[in-house]
Amino acid sequence: MTKVAVVGIVGRTNAGKSTLVNRLVGEKVSIVSPVEQTTRNTIRGIVADQRGQLVLLDTPGLHKAVGQLGRILNRMARRSSAGADILCVVFDASDEPRLEDEGWMLRVAKEKPQKVLFVLNKSDKKPFFETMFHEKWDEVVKSSESGAGEVKWVNCSAIDEESSAKVLDELFDLAEEGEMLFDEEIVTDYPRKLAIADSIREKYLAKMHQEVPHEMGIIVKDIEEERGRWKIRVDVLVNRPSQKPIVIGRQASTIKYVRKCAEREISEMFGVKAELELWVRVEPNWMKNEKLLTEMGYMGGEI
Repeated sequence: MTKVAVVGIVGRTNAGKSTLVNRLVGEKVSIVSPVEQTTRNTIRGIVADQRGQLVLLDTPGLHKAVGQLGRILNRMARRSSAGADILCVVFDASDEPRLEDEGWMLRVAKEKPQKVLFVLNKSDKKPFFETMFHEKWDEVVKSSESGAGEVKWVNCSAIDEESSAKVLDELFDLAEEGEMLFDEEIVTDYPRKLAIADSIREKYLAKMHQEVPHEMGIIVKDIEEERGRWKIRVDVLVNRPSQKPIVIGRQASTIKYVRKCAEREISEMFGVKAELELWVRVEPNWMKNEKLLTEMGYMGGEI
C-alpha cells in the first residue's frame, strides 16, 4: 500500500517550519535562520520511504504584513495551505500563543480542512506552553458558530531526529493511498536559481542578523556552465546607498565571507565547482517593483 499526500507546512514566522522540513526530508532543502521571514518562497521537500511519499510545502511564515513584499509572502502562505491534502500547522510552543497562532487556529475552525495536524514545536525548551495552546484552541472552537473539525496534536523538537519522526508518523497516518508524485530519488523540485539565491541570503542573514537582510534582495542573473564548473552572476539589491558599504563590508570582508560560504554550499548542493560574482547595486523600493519581485520568484513568473 502506497500512501501519498501534499502537506502544507504553515505557521507564524520563525516557528521552526524550515528546520522541520529539512529534518523530515533528511537533506537541506530550505534555508534556516533565527531571523524572522527567512523563507520567502514556497519550497517543496519530498519524503519517500516504504510507506509512500509526502510532498512538504514549506511556506513563508505568516506575520504582520509590512509593504507589498510582506503582503505577497502572506498570500503565498495562504494559497499554499489551501491546495494541500493535509494542513500541518507548526507552533513555537516555547513561547505563549501569539496573535498569528490564533489566526491559524481561527482559519482552521472556519474553513474546517479535512485533515489537520497541530505540531507544538521546540518541546526541548523550558518553559513549554503545551497547555496554553490547547486552551487557546478550545477557546477558538467554542467561539466558532458551527464548531470545528477534528485536529490531531503532536509535540516535537524539530532539531531532534527521533522527535521529528513522530510528526512523519502522524502525517503518513493521515495520508491516503495513491500514486507517487515524484521519482523516489528526488528530494526537492525547487528551481536552482532560487536555491542559489536562498543560499546566498542565508549567509548574509548569518553574518549580518537584523542589520540589512530584510531590505536586501538576491537575483541570480546568469549561470554559465562548462565542464563541471558554474560561473554564477548575482545581483544583491539594497534600498539605500548607505546600505551598500554595509553589505560589502570593510575591505570587502562581508561579501568575501558570503561568497566563500555560499560557493562551498552550492558546490555540494549541485555537485559542481561554483564560482560566484556578487554585484551590489542600489535599487530604491525594490520590494515594490513587480518586475524584480517576479525575477526573485515571488510573483509566480519565470525563473
